[in-house]
Amino acid sequence: MPPVHDTPILGMTSRPRVPVPTEYGTDATPQGFWTEWPSGLVDVSRTSHISENAAAKPPPPTSALLDIPVNGDRTVRVKRDATAMVIIDMQNFFLHPELRDHPTGLKCVDPLLQAVPALRDAGIKILWVNWGLTDHELKTIPPSLVRGFTKNGRGGFGSELPGGFGRLLMRDAKNSELYGPLQAEWLKGKQAGTDFWIHKNRMSGLWGYQSALDLFLQENGMTTLLFAGVNADQCVAGTLIDAYYRGYDCLLVEDGTATSSPTGGLENVVHNAGNSYGFVTDSARLAALK
Repeated sequence: MPPVHDTPILGMTSRPRVPVPTEYGTDATPQGFWTEWPSGLVDVSRTSHISENAAAKPPPPTSALLDIPVNGDRTVRVKRDATAMVIIDMQNFFLHPELRDHPTGLKCVDPLLQAVPALRDAGIKILWVNWGLTDHELKTIPPSLVRGFTKNGRGGFGSELPGGFGRLLMRDAKNSELYGPLQAEWLKGKQAGTDFWIHKNRMSGLWGYQSALDLFLQENGMTTLLFAGVNADQCVAGTLIDAYYRGYDCLLVEDGTATSSPTGGLENVVHNAGNSYGFVTDSARLAALK
């Protein structure tokens, strides 16, 4: 038997359900509170305290709330208008076969095409968070990041790619567009007013003070974020972990997330997403939402 307090922040998906209604956080904190119930419901909507519930059982969901099944025999209850799906870097530069061999990334396309329309219908905002640099930003990127995107001393951010793909990860370049049918899906959501394109200039979309993503989330009162995209152990994990540090509720969409790293890269992110940073779900469960 391990010590009773061994790794208290880990093993969330394998823990038994709470024996009694439990509340985490308070109204005094900017991030508010969660409630968890013996039924397996984790309510992150911040709409009802346990102390206000005379029946001491989860209140039934209203039309403003949505229940999302997640790993670990739990259900996460979210507030629809405070929830967003954050899809990271599903761009031609990372996925298009003429630019990169990324079969696991391409396998994420169909699951996202299933999940995104269902989430839209459920009142969830869709945020396409992508590299999209300006010439000014080329002067501010640190050398470690510049080196990572430079091959054998050639190319790098802003360099011209072959095949008419434009300058590497610059705004409005073809290589910076979403891959294949995802670009059309974004345009459909843009026209409907449900989808938003957000540029980033670091691995994490929440890097630095008042990034475009951070400002959008604050201005729109977002508290709960679903994450998907590539690469899992780089830009997706960087953004998810920064969101966790800031106090957002984090859910990873497992089959909508991939990496080109060796075996273990994705598994580590999924493990920590569900056992420490938040929760893990998948496209099938999202596609079935009402």
